[in-house]
This record gives sequence, C-alpha cells and structure tokens, in this order.
Amino acid sequence: MTNEELLTIKGGAVSAALINSIVRFGTIILELGRSLGTIIIRVTKKTTC
Repeated sequence: MTNEELLTIKGGAVSAALINSIVRFGTIILELGRSLGTIIIRVTKKTTC
C-alpha cells in the first residue's frame, strides 16, 4: 500500500484493549455474583467452612 492509501484508512471503533476490558469487567461481575450467592446460602443455612 502507498502512503496515500494508508492515510485514508479509517480505524475501527472497537479495539482489542476495549474488548479485553469489557471481558474482564464481565468476569469480575460474574465472580462477585458467585461470591454473593455463596454468602447468601451460608447465611440462610447457617453453615461455615
């Protein structure tokens, strides 16, 4: 490709870093949900490890 063609390329709106951070955020939310669910079950059944 020539320099003129390279200058006309428009970048994508979604980058790999953005996708990675969204996936990490989703993973954190799932882990928080699991932890909260475990806490609720332990409190209602009054059990501890």
